[in-house]
Amino acid sequence: MIKDFNKKLPNNFLDLKSLPGIGDYTASAILAIAFNKPFIPLDGNVERVLKRYLYLKKENQIQKDNLIKSKKVLGTSSRSSDYAQALMELGALICKPNNPLCEKCPISKNCKSIAKQDFILNKIKKNSKDKYFLLKVYKKNNKYLLVKNRNFNFLKNFNIFPMQELTKPKNFNQNLNFKLSNMNMNIKIKNDKMIKPIPFSYWIDPKKLKNYTLPTFTKKIVTYLENHK
Repeated sequence: MIKDFNKKLPNNFLDLKSLPGIGDYTASAILAIAFNKPFIPLDGNVERVLKRYLYLKKENQIQKDNLIKSKKVLGTSSRSSDYAQALMELGALICKPNNPLCEKCPISKNCKSIAKQDFILNKIKKNSKDKYFLLKVYKKNNKYLLVKNRNFNFLKNFNIFPMQELTKPKNFNQNLNFKLSNMNMNIKIKNDKMIKPIPFSYWIDPKKLKNYTLPTFTKKIVTYLENHK
């Protein structure tokens, strides 16, 4: 992967997302802040600004996909790096979750929430669903194999253990349980042997977890495996 980009961080969205652990938000943040490109990272602070500025209340309005489309109302700047950081700071310090400081807000003039005097933020109601997964562990020279997640929407583009979703099985003896987003994940672990190379994979040393960019989900599984040898 280092060879693919001549040891340099790529400066376009798709190439950045091809790197381990980089999704839409991180790719947008890198392009805006590091490369001064007209991208706006959609973190929780910017989401809050959008919800109040446009008075987005309905569930279809506050879905992630619609918020991404709604970012265009914020426009662009020739100083994209400063602008992206300013928007995030606006949400963090002024358009706060509680008691927003509207009198200090530079875009308050056209804010629909101020016009309606309604600053309550609606959240998407999540119903936790039971789902079942078989997680395969490949180990070689005391290292574990991880793959870039291209199969599941959760933790998309992050590095995880190879997994497959199962229909509700009989006699499912789970090893781990995670509550992730609107999902109750029941996980069964199986030690497996590699028959052929797995694409978009690499080996990690469990003793050097701090050296890898990994989601907490993956780190917890590594810890579990190390404690249950």
